[in-house]
Amino acid sequence: MRDLDALARRRFDLLVIGGGIVGAGIANEAARAGLAVALVDRGDFGAATSSASSKLIHGGLRYLRLGDVKLVREAHRERRALLETVAPHLVRRLPFLFPLYRDGPYRPTTLRLGLALYSTLARDGIGGLLPPGRARQSVPDLRLDGLRGCGVYIDSFTHDGRLCLANVRATAAAGGVVANYAEVVALRHVAGRVRGAELRDRLSGETFSVEARAVVNATGPWIDGIRALEDPAGPPLARLSKGVHLLLDLDRPWSAALTIPHDAVRVTFAYPWQGMLLLGTTDTLYEGDPSEVGVEPADVARVLDEASVGIEREVLDPGRVRASFAGLRVLPAASGETLTARRETQYVVGRGGMLTVAGGKLTTYRRIALDALERLRPELGLPRFDSRPLQLPGAGGLEDAGLRIARGFPELDPTIRSHVLHLYGSLAEEVLAPALHEPSLLEPIHPDAPDVLAQIGYASEREWAVRVEDVVWRRTTLGYRGLADAAAARVAAGLGYPEEAVSS
Repeated sequence: MRDLDALARRRFDLLVIGGGIVGAGIANEAARAGLAVALVDRGDFGAATSSASSKLIHGGLRYLRLGDVKLVREAHRERRALLETVAPHLVRRLPFLFPLYRDGPYRPTTLRLGLALYSTLARDGIGGLLPPGRARQSVPDLRLDGLRGCGVYIDSFTHDGRLCLANVRATAAAGGVVANYAEVVALRHVAGRVRGAELRDRLSGETFSVEARAVVNATGPWIDGIRALEDPAGPPLARLSKGVHLLLDLDRPWSAALTIPHDAVRVTFAYPWQGMLLLGTTDTLYEGDPSEVGVEPADVARVLDEASVGIEREVLDPGRVRASFAGLRVLPAASGETLTARRETQYVVGRGGMLTVAGGKLTTYRRIALDALERLRPELGLPRFDSRPLQLPGAGGLEDAGLRIARGFPELDPTIRSHVLHLYGSLAEEVLAPALHEPSLLEPIHPDAPDVLAQIGYASEREWAVRVEDVVWRRTTLGYRGLADAAAARVAAGLGYPEEAVSS
């Protein structure tokens, strides 16, 4: 899968550095436009922010309060594209309730007007306030003390790591060459212009060169490090905001999510994800090494405390926390609170011609990719390219694939069948195919998760997984369920390694 010889041998039109959702999206759209594309990442695809987000595909209700109607409108347009065409298997609709408490920051009239505008931009045509009793039918752990009612709107959720990976697969399917664990250690300069990079394979330690007519820096929290390779004297472009999320056991099923307000801008999200309760997020300035971001005990306490504004306390016992994760947002390098900083995308061309893409939202990654290519179009001689949303691998034929899997594997638990169809779409047939000859591959990797042994081999052979962590956090849901350590031995055996292939 990792064809490093092709990276060193071919000359590319475009080298994309950074295999998160933005970099993968740019590579996908560029390959679709007929360019020779190389996509590299120093770690695994989507291993940083792109698998540590709130996992929401949403318009961004709070951005209305910040006056960013344009961003909300664009996000809703992209949400519809992802939900209806690009990745309907990975993106699912979910009702959201906005609790209105007597001591809260919003009045009923303000909330009604805000949700009416939001639903109009979303084209969902719903709104109004639910009485407390009706709201608790959807969210049985909703705190009722002081509750006036709940506003209603619609947004969506996803598995962010797999959405990123689907874009990597689409890049490769369109002829692009992709490689994880390929670290850029220097940029290649020709006549003062950036024309490729020097890379180090983090698995073997070998170094090699990649030539390209244009280079995009889409490395998220590491953008300024890559920019320094182009211009050591250049000013920093970004500052970082840390966002922490928790996953808790959920005893009673929720059929809706909560958007819990804390003040005029800040909210906590709480929603059912993979049979658990996902809580978050924080928004605090981070000035450390991006590689070392993590969740501290104080972060856990804060997330649980903020969630208790809208959720009964007994649900939020620290002992119920199954997993936690932290990601970093890239914000403009300016003064002021990170919470109120604009979530706009920055496109900066350096002195050597490298395009750096910073910031943006998971929801609008496809729009960001198209805007980046528009900026590169003159340099690459691109004609007008097709910007219509196209299906990602696995997005088509979902219903037929589900029927064929049900007929071909009648012994497969319906919960597992639904799970693999969600993660892989119609490609789930490929994932399960080896089990026709080796039925043991239908066994769960861990008894407390719906991920099966067939996914491990598929992750290695078709999805560039080389480490235990790649499988448990980004190809399956084991890590999010707090089962990474318990399942590690079976995953390592499935990968053919007695231990992880490369150190963190």
